[in-house]
Amino acid sequence: MTSPIISVKDLVKSYGNFTAVKGISFDVFEGEIFGLLGPNGAGKSSTLEIMETLRKKTSGNIVVDGMDIDKHPDGIKKIIGVQLQTSGFYPSLTLLELISLFSGLYNKEVDAMELLKKVNLQDKAKNKTKELSGGQKQRFSIATTLINQPKIIFLDEPTTGLDPQARRNLWDLIKEIRANGTTVIITTHYMDEAEQLCDRIAIMNEGQIIKLDTPDKMIDELVATGFERPRQVKAANLEDVFIHLTGRQIREE
Repeated sequence: MTSPIISVKDLVKSYGNFTAVKGISFDVFEGEIFGLLGPNGAGKSSTLEIMETLRKKTSGNIVVDGMDIDKHPDGIKKIIGVQLQTSGFYPSLTLLELISLFSGLYNKEVDAMELLKKVNLQDKAKNKTKELSGGQKQRFSIATTLINQPKIIFLDEPTTGLDPQARRNLWDLIKEIRANGTTVIITTHYMDEAEQLCDRIAIMNEGQIIKLDTPDKMIDELVATGFERPRQVKAANLEDVFIHLTGRQIREE
């Protein structure tokens, strides 16, 4: 691994008498896909929002690309991309117009059509978000994270509600973004997604990190305890069968 691009030390977040994040520490390395996993209420959303400078921490230290989050939040905002929910987009604007709007907010010159090509939406350039399918909306949402050419992007459950083909195509997009040098931090409830995408995973529960390692090492450690699945593990699963039979080409509803 290269040097950490994000360092989180003793992070605490409290809401009144409730402590959602209980003194967690971890590093995210430059150029990796880092997964933050946990059940609802584990504290991962609070952790993500604090790293994104969207929520204030109670205590602890966070350094992003050499910048202290308390001293240089504006500098951090310039180098990160945060996935926007499509419900927050202006419904009367086309995809091209939305990208132009956001690039103006970032004060960046962006080739909007080229950006849409990266997420395979060039043929929807003049459509509005309400006219897109679920997979198209998520790809456009990810495109908005790339407008300011960030070093780091944050994706919060990007494939929720998508069909298997749309999910796998989004996985390919995320891998491509990382291959181009961007660090990716992702939350997901899909364990197969985390296993396929993430270089390392932090599993949170009740405000604490209970395990941090690569997916392979976590699985190997569990197997070493004598754990066995109740049925034989096969070389493929039902989703693999579905993709094999129906294809992985991008097909929208």
